Formats: sequence, structure tokens, C-alpha cells
Amino acid sequence: MSTTTLQVVGFLLSILGLAGCIAATGMDMWSTQDLYDNPVTSVFQYEGLWRSCVRQSSGFTECRPYFTILGLPAMLQAVRALMIVGIVLGAISLLVSIFALKCIRIGSMEDSAKAKMTLTSGIMFIVSGLCAITGVSVFANMLVTNFWMSTANMYTSMGGMVQTVQTRYTFGAALFVGWVAGGLTLIGGVMMCIACRGLAPEETSYKAVSYHASGHNVAYKPGGFKASTGFGSSTKNKKIYDGGARTEEDVQSHPSKYDYV
Repeated sequence: MSTTTLQVVGFLLSILGLAGCIAATGMDMWSTQDLYDNPVTSVFQYEGLWRSCVRQSSGFTECRPYFTILGLPAMLQAVRALMIVGIVLGAISLLVSIFALKCIRIGSMEDSAKAKMTLTSGIMFIVSGLCAITGVSVFANMLVTNFWMSTANMYTSMGGMVQTVQTRYTFGAALFVGWVAGGLTLIGGVMMCIACRGLAPEETSYKAVSYHASGHNVAYKPGGFKASTGFGSSTKNKKIYDGGARTEEDVQSHPSKYDYV
């Protein structure tokens, strides 16, 4: 899969996941009344994060918001906070990822900047999905605990022959929407993080060549070298011959056989 396709698919999955998180947070059916072995069927109760509702058999529905904050269970407040944090992080990462798309060119933005923005938005999408999944899982665990505690308290004395009417709640539709939405957001963030590697420019390695500056007036020959510093009159008119470093004075004091030709 190409980098652009991977980035766009991750972006679309993250959008769907974020929309699902928003929908799940606003839904009222986080917990619904368990109708199994319930003698009262004319009233159906369900609760959400923000209000509780009652639906009668006639079709009339009445919802009552939670008018208190401190009076709510601590787990419910924690679930609220997790869902809100996940939505805020998802919205911010959505804005960042729009400018990081490779198919959208804004000014003279380099690919390295787009790669960093894609990685940032991907990490934020992952955190957003984890917040949503954690919040829904915490609420589901609270429901399971209350369900089994209510089941244990339904039968009282006389060997369990007397049954008390007690409302039990089970999983609502919002829990499944939240799990799916959190998973989509998480997968989209992972795909954007993977696409970041394809957007980053490849580093080109060049062979290093070092240049060393020679000394002042240094002549390099196969047979040796003579260095003149520029001081003294005896070194001004020196000549370098092949096969070794020989001056004009050395040639006059030690003539060779070619000098007589």
C-alpha cells in the first residue's frame, strides 16, 4: 500500500472513529433495564452519561438530566472525563492531520514537516482511541459488578422463595458504539504513524573527501621534498630536479657525466 493511500485511509478511519465517540458520548442508552425475569414490563428504563430516561408501554418517554455533579458516582465522572478528553484530542489531531495530508499542498511546506505533523496526529488519534475504549470498558465493568450484586440481593430469606423486585441494568447500545469507535480511531492513528515513514525524506550519504592544505612553498616530489620559508638569499634560486631534491650548488660541486656533453 502506498504512503498516500495509507495516510488517507487512516485519516478516514480516524474521522469515523471520532464521529462514533461523539455519538456514543451523547447517547442515552449506556445502560438499559434487564427485562429477563422482570414482572414489570410496562416501564422500560435506560440511563446515559448525562440523563436517565423512562419509556412507558404507551410510547411516552420522559428523560431527567442529572442535576448534580458531586452526587454522581466517581466512576461515572471518570468515564465522562475520559470520553471528553478523547473527543478533544481527536478534534485537535483531525485539524493537524488535514494539513499533513500528502495530497494537499499548502504553500512551500516540505515533506519533512508533513511527516512530523502526520506522526503527531497519529499519536494523538491513538491516545484518543485509548481514552474512548478505556471509558467504555470502565462503565461496562461497573455495570457487570452492579448486575451480579443486584442478582445476589434479589432472593432474600425463606430459602430464596421470596423474590424482591429490583431493577437490574445491562449493556446498552452506546457501549458497543464506543468500543467500535475507539477501535477505529486507534487503527487510524496506527496507520498514520506508519505512513509517516514514507513521507520522511530519505537521507543520502555522500563519500567524504578531505583536503589538506600544504605548507608555505612546499614542493612535493617522488624523491623527497624541499621546503623554503622565504628567508635568506641562498634559498631563492634553488631548483628541484626529478629523482631527488638537488640544488644548483650541489650540481656545480658534484658534476655528473651529462654536464660534459
